[in-house]
Amino acid sequence: MEKVVIVTGANSGIGLALCERLLTEDSQLRLCLACRNMQRAEAARSALLTSHIDAHIDLLHLDVGSVQSVLNAAQEIKSRYSRIDFLYLNAGIMPNPQVDVRAFFKGLFSRNVINMFATAEGLLTQQDRLNSDGLQEVFATNLFGHFLLIRELEPLLCQSGHTTRVVWTSSSNARRSAFSIDDIQHRNGTEPYSSSKYASDMISVALNRHKNSQGLFSSVICPGLVMTNLTYGILPSFFWTLIMPIMWLIRIFTNTFTLTPYNGAEALHWLFLQKPESLDPRAKYHSLTSGLGTNYTQPRQMDIDGEMSEVLFSKLLELEKVVRRKLNERNSEDKLYLGSCSFFKDQTSR
Repeated sequence: MEKVVIVTGANSGIGLALCERLLTEDSQLRLCLACRNMQRAEAARSALLTSHIDAHIDLLHLDVGSVQSVLNAAQEIKSRYSRIDFLYLNAGIMPNPQVDVRAFFKGLFSRNVINMFATAEGLLTQQDRLNSDGLQEVFATNLFGHFLLIRELEPLLCQSGHTTRVVWTSSSNARRSAFSIDDIQHRNGTEPYSSSKYASDMISVALNRHKNSQGLFSSVICPGLVMTNLTYGILPSFFWTLIMPIMWLIRIFTNTFTLTPYNGAEALHWLFLQKPESLDPRAKYHSLTSGLGTNYTQPRQMDIDGEMSEVLFSKLLELEKVVRRKLNERNSEDKLYLGSCSFFKDQTSR
């Protein structure tokens, strides 16, 4: 029986590299590219079919930053598939990243240069904003939309006698110091990306505690420092031209500089081949590349407070109720408005 694999954010970068590697590993799987931009998704599908002519590749419109889009996509998934084997939660954003140039150059010529590039700690901030659902955009896209998708797909993810894998693309930038349980959307901070990634680490731990007995197993990966569209948006292009030789040089001395999407997808691919029972639910699986270019995966314990992860899980469940209620109210108002427009149109035409 063919495996059903869904990958969010699959049209470029690490997501697309993962799809290529999965099809090379198992040409019989049913692969679903869940993307916000359908034109780019179609281009990705065409590129994959070029090297995998007989592959079964479906497209799905999904904007994880929109509650309505998540609900619509979940309904479409449930109508298409009777089960899910792997759900890769890879989509993410880092809007308007700002670099402290002074801190950058200071760190560039210090002992901390490797850690600075690997984690962007003390270097990178972002400007977040509210989306149409009234949620912080980074929180909604990187965490809540994926959480809601899991909730909607539970009938397929939690089936008797069947094992399903959920895999989150996290980051080495996921730091406990950037997250506050009293401000889970990071409305008052300047590091929403780091906060959202740390929150996804915690939710993975909570999901394992609640859902392992129902056949759902969650894992977290870090792709390392990868050059993707998201990364290139952090600094002006001429900066990257200047520092890329330095980065390739540093790669000789550190295994976290994976640099290419193919290398960054190593841990995602590695997890595809593992039995879930053998994995550590509190470990983050890192994609690593040696100085000689050899890719491998290494687990590292996450700095996660079990009680805090349970509190976050409960808060997301409560937020889900609130968001659903507001969405229903908004849809009802839209229907009422359309109905009134239709009524007045009929009256004026008589």
